[in-house]
Amino acid sequence: MVDPWIVWSIVGLALIFDFINGFHDAANSIATIVSTRVLSPQAAVVWAAFFNFIAFLFFGLHVAKTIGKGTIEPEAVTLAVITAGLIGSIAWNLLTWWFGIPSSSSHALVGGLAGAALIAKGPSALISGGLLKIGAFIFVAPLVGMALSYIIMLATYWIFRRTSPSRVSKLFKRLQLVSASAYSLGHGGNDAQKTMGIIFMVMIAAGRLPKETVEPPMWIVLACHAAMGLGTLMGGWRIVKTMGQKICKLQPVHGFAAETGGALTLYGATWLGIPVSTTHTITGSIVGVGTTRGIHAVKWGVAGRVLWAWILTIPSSALIGGTFWWIFSRFGWS
Repeated sequence: MVDPWIVWSIVGLALIFDFINGFHDAANSIATIVSTRVLSPQAAVVWAAFFNFIAFLFFGLHVAKTIGKGTIEPEAVTLAVITAGLIGSIAWNLLTWWFGIPSSSSHALVGGLAGAALIAKGPSALISGGLLKIGAFIFVAPLVGMALSYIIMLATYWIFRRTSPSRVSKLFKRLQLVSASAYSLGHGGNDAQKTMGIIFMVMIAAGRLPKETVEPPMWIVLACHAAMGLGTLMGGWRIVKTMGQKICKLQPVHGFAAETGGALTLYGATWLGIPVSTTHTITGSIVGVGTTRGIHAVKWGVAGRVLWAWILTIPSSALIGGTFWWIFSRFGWS
């Protein structure tokens, strides 16, 4: 049996990642509602944190199963691999937060784990099907979010074409509270499950749960949602500015369309058990809304820098995770 101190230290590190995930990705849930001035920043993070926390009541644990048993072969999962992967993902999250870049915490986590497992056990340690599915959704999720928000925005324009702008703005200030809640539910439902999958891995690798266990126990579910909710309360204000102001200018009606399109994308992915990036999804949705006002309404230079961060996330976090596993192995921990 592994030393309990080591096990609970790694669980704590996973919850730190979850907290940073909420902190880093708070912008996904609140950027549009803050930039449209429907809620103050302080009220927005409380609103988002609440719906992040209660998301476990609405979604199954399909994503947690994918992370826990669908990305790395069970025999390659050691406590050293998990720890190195978590360090890789945390380091990349903090780096991108510092520069205000809305990168994916989800892909940072997958990259960190894959890099550590690859260096530890070689290519055979990776489950190619699971990783390819996650990799494909780097592009699929934002495109789906973009398409849905574009359609919702066009439908809204048509439905309210004879309504005065002031009445539309007043109505959608109320409706945006609903869409922001829906998006925060989707964010909590998909993102918190990734850390559940990691802690699930730790408990099985440490012999504290049988290998045949199908789902994480309830204490893991509640701890992960609580950590993410607390992180969201802290807010990632550097990224909020990028998401809410620098890609395109938003009014309440645009925020509603972007959040609704993004939420629908996340719900579908979560029910299918696909760990997608909430960052990619809402960014694509914001771009989709912006393009309804013409191609020049979107600041493509900013969007291009964000895209490069998406492309670099998995290899960069994999490099960090692999490096830390190598360091651990030099000290006899592998």
